[in-house]
Amino acid sequence: MTLETLPGSSGYLDLFPERRMSYFSNPYVLGLTVIAGIGGLLFGYDTGVISGALLYIKDDFEVVNQSSFLQETIVSMALVGAMIGAASGGWINDAYGRKKATLLADVVFTAGAIVMAAAPDPYVLILGRFLVGLGVGIASVTAPVYIAEASPSEVRGGLVSTNVLMITGGQFLSYLVNLAFTEVPGTWRWMLGVSGIPAVIQFFLMLCLPESPRWLFMKNEKDKAIDVLSKIYDIARLEDEVNHLSAAEEEELQRKQTVKYLDVFRTKEIRLAFLAGAGLQAFQQFTGINTVMYYSPTIVQMAGFSSNQLALLLSLIIAAMNAAGTVVGIYLIDHFGRKKLALSSLSGVIVSLVILAWAFFAETPGSSNGIYGWLAVIGLALYIAFFAPGMGPVPWTVNSEIYPEQYRGICGGMSATVNWISNLIVAQTFLTVAEAVGTGVTFLILASIALVAVVFVSVYVPETKGLTFVEVEQIWKERAYGSGCNTQSLLEQGNQSS
Repeated sequence: MTLETLPGSSGYLDLFPERRMSYFSNPYVLGLTVIAGIGGLLFGYDTGVISGALLYIKDDFEVVNQSSFLQETIVSMALVGAMIGAASGGWINDAYGRKKATLLADVVFTAGAIVMAAAPDPYVLILGRFLVGLGVGIASVTAPVYIAEASPSEVRGGLVSTNVLMITGGQFLSYLVNLAFTEVPGTWRWMLGVSGIPAVIQFFLMLCLPESPRWLFMKNEKDKAIDVLSKIYDIARLEDEVNHLSAAEEEELQRKQTVKYLDVFRTKEIRLAFLAGAGLQAFQQFTGINTVMYYSPTIVQMAGFSSNQLALLLSLIIAAMNAAGTVVGIYLIDHFGRKKLALSSLSGVIVSLVILAWAFFAETPGSSNGIYGWLAVIGLALYIAFFAPGMGPVPWTVNSEIYPEQYRGICGGMSATVNWISNLIVAQTFLTVAEAVGTGVTFLILASIALVAVVFVSVYVPETKGLTFVEVEQIWKERAYGSGCNTQSLLEQGNQSS
């Protein structure tokens, strides 16, 4: 079997076009994707809900109102938990499977939601935020890998991006909930407490779903894996997929049985793949997306809109644009390509951040609710419009497909940890930096980082659109050792399509 005839490769699908699958062609795969994506919904809801809840937490706890550091800690403690959850989530995924990892994430998240809703003071609230973060961190590693491993290669990008749609949908839902509870006693407790409901729903739905077929193959449970694959592919392609997985398993058996964290840096092709994956995750955060989502009501108030409810309403519109942009990304990522999409997205992000910076530079204390306040809101909306279809889904999609099976869990966990560490740094410093140097300068700093990201993506990230896992693995071997390793230059193919 050559690279051109691997099941799911472009050459294979050209030979057998009737076996090509579309995004909606298999309800089973789509249902599996949506249920696994509830982990993304939890992720998004948590990042969105705290921005509105914080406005009311400050009203209830004077000590929080007087301390930017405490406000940042309430936001950021979930990120500390997520960082730990992501770091351990890769190992949990490889050792116990994607399904059990998801169930564990749901239990921990629900416990955190209950603690937050009942918190008598800011410090118990911070503990609840930590527990919720643990659950979100594990889910952030698990959902993309679980979806990718059950997805046909020709629609893998769109299906993994559905998890990102669930993230943005969760953020939109959180703003709806925030608005719904603005006049209800115990406002922020309801906002934070109801987040446990999707976790409970996912827990029971996941009990009905199978384990990842690739993980089952890796653990030598072939009968169970074939049973899952038979629900994804027709009989003709199923046989080819099973033969391909069997051959891949034989190759994996010839490698080391146990992968350790340091092994990622000892093998050149894995090191290059991790650099690309982790770099994308870092730039996703350092270009400011969760600054916008966490603090969008606060930014709107900085722009001169003093009403809590008006700030939340404008933020709801921004969250809706985020979700809508992700829908566009689901289509573009498998048609336009990962690399082109990321570069186009970053270019728009730079322009949007410059507009935001200009709005805050031009704003004067006596011109609240004036033209520059609206310019800031327009800048936020443009930022989301450019970010959501590209730099939203691309890092998660690329990280779900660039690592060999043996390294997928551990590298996915490590790169997600980089995402959460970067997220933590931005969330913990944004208000402080904005107070120290001004909001306008802060947005210019983010624009400069986005410019560096353009260079990074151009140099280090290959195009992986439509490639099988084996083809992607070959790209890294060629980058590490050159193209003279008895294969055609897939790297050249990827660059041509980008």
